[in-house]
Amino acid sequence: MNGENAKGNFQVIFMPSGRQVEVESGVSVIKAARLAGVHINASCGGSGVCGKCRIILESGTLAGGKSEKLSEAEYEEGYRQACIAIIDGNVTLRVTAESELAAGSMATEVPVRHQARMHVFNIEDLKEEGVFVPPIEKRVLHLSAPTHDDNKADAGRIIQGLKNEHNERGMITTLPVLKKMRSALRAKDFVVTVTLSRSVSEGGKSHIVNIQPGDVSHRNYGLAFDIGTTTVHGSLVDHQTGKLVARRADYNAQISYGEDVISRIVHAEKPKGLQLMHELVINTINGLIAKLLLKNDVERDEITSITLAGNTTMTHLLLGLEPHNIRRAPYVPVSTFFPPIRARDIDLELPLRAVALVYPSISSYVGGDIIAGVMGSGMYRTEAVTLYVDIGTNAEIVIGNRDWLVCAACSAGPAFEGGGITHGMRAAAGAIEDFGLNPATYEPMNITIGNKPCIGICGSGLLVIVATLFEYGVIDGKGKFNRNLETPRIREGRSGYEYVLTWEAEAGGDSDIVINEVDIENFIRAKAAIYAGCKTLIEGVGLQVTDLEQIILAGAFGSYIDLDSAMTVGLLPEVDPGRVLYVGNGSLLGSWMSEMSNHIRRDVVEVVRNMTSFELSEVTDFKDQYIGSLFLPHTDVSLFPETSARLKKSD
Repeated sequence: MNGENAKGNFQVIFMPSGRQVEVESGVSVIKAARLAGVHINASCGGSGVCGKCRIILESGTLAGGKSEKLSEAEYEEGYRQACIAIIDGNVTLRVTAESELAAGSMATEVPVRHQARMHVFNIEDLKEEGVFVPPIEKRVLHLSAPTHDDNKADAGRIIQGLKNEHNERGMITTLPVLKKMRSALRAKDFVVTVTLSRSVSEGGKSHIVNIQPGDVSHRNYGLAFDIGTTTVHGSLVDHQTGKLVARRADYNAQISYGEDVISRIVHAEKPKGLQLMHELVINTINGLIAKLLLKNDVERDEITSITLAGNTTMTHLLLGLEPHNIRRAPYVPVSTFFPPIRARDIDLELPLRAVALVYPSISSYVGGDIIAGVMGSGMYRTEAVTLYVDIGTNAEIVIGNRDWLVCAACSAGPAFEGGGITHGMRAAAGAIEDFGLNPATYEPMNITIGNKPCIGICGSGLLVIVATLFEYGVIDGKGKFNRNLETPRIREGRSGYEYVLTWEAEAGGDSDIVINEVDIENFIRAKAAIYAGCKTLIEGVGLQVTDLEQIILAGAFGSYIDLDSAMTVGLLPEVDPGRVLYVGNGSLLGSWMSEMSNHIRRDVVEVVRNMTSFELSEVTDFKDQYIGSLFLPHTDVSLFPETSARLKKSD
């Protein structure tokens, strides 16, 4: 390949193996090596501290790559540090014997990994399907001024103009609009823009909800929000084009009263606790709204609606509904459907006419965030049998297609978000997010977020670490370390045997960064719950894994999941990686789509009514599936034939 390709990627060749990979400009060499399946020793996490990740630049150019670990002479000879060298063109690189510790040996190569393909959201496709039906539209009217022969009332003139110029019929106006009408018409010589709010039900009448002087039809915005337990995400949406204008996120202020929904419910049961929980999340949303509007020069008066999605508990706290019975058998929420609400009535700082639309839930533990993901991913419109999985502390699972949908939820625990792991942490700078292992020396290749000194392990890193250690025989199917391997990195620690990922001298803290057998046990429990939930739901509807035509992953963890690792450890069913898509924040995606289309809003009601919910805790098969999954990858290895074959080959 000559030059940069059409996608803006560059070709990187690693010698002596000859492996090649295409990466975007700005990717570090060590990340490119990981994608190519080439091992480079790097235990510090990519901060340039350990100096073990030396490579030689044979052709092309790299940005950076020089540190105090390299002398001027070495730099002139082409030596660079892979962790801090950045790809900015086509290059050929040679992995040095020092970095590889087995120069020229193909055994130092690690498997090329697969990431799920991003589900590309295309508004034009929705238009072709007839799904893009804007709920809020602006119409410009060029009206004639009243005369003695034409002294129709201002409101009648508006309604007649809508009929004549835009074929809009059956309009209903409101008192606030009537109060603005006289001055708005005369401010720009009877050129005005009226905002129409379409009825969600087919055949319903439209309302005139605003009138503005002149032509401001291009200024038409809405808001879409995902109310997460940990983080609140908000988007500014252009109603005219359907496009996402901007996006921001902030921690849910409720987090100071507990990181899980049960803690929030307990606090809401205390005197004035519910009002406090409501105020905290509303303040978070209002803060994000202010930032979105200010950054994009949008006035509050230009916002007509906001769509919000969250789990059942978050929705109750948002609306000020008592969540008490969500945590008590038989787990009954106050409501699963919510009518359109004036945004001001739930203390959102938006215009009086602005309407808040809240996604419905299925049950206490399958909430509006999952319904939004189903809508946003489009699985409810496809004929393909689809498994939708949102991986987090609680894993929500949906299986089905356009004809039927079945859902369930299971508690996976906090391992995928860093909880219960000795050096676990949320995805942040310094967290190990990717990992490789030299199978000859058992030396690590740690890749941290931001190429910062290693301070811990995030969920995606934990998955790859466990899968890689298992694949190369460092741990067995029970998660126990092989104590016969000749490496100082396996040792006995305070919580049993452990593997040292980063020595203290190379880390960003004051201790070695390790993963131990207790961490691995917690991980296995979490992955077992998710796999058991998927398998129980699949078999509960009379299907097998081989019947799945696609898997859609959602959530922060799902967006960065390494598919090969997920199947190696038995987190996900073993399928062709090409069948797996990820949608990122499915809840926000669904809110965005509902904010753009009345068609989606109508479909939501039908989808919820037709969706069947499984209570896994009451299904005997789930318990059996869970016990069978407490092994890497599973007690029944026939469920993972490719992983089993790969492990036999490496023996």
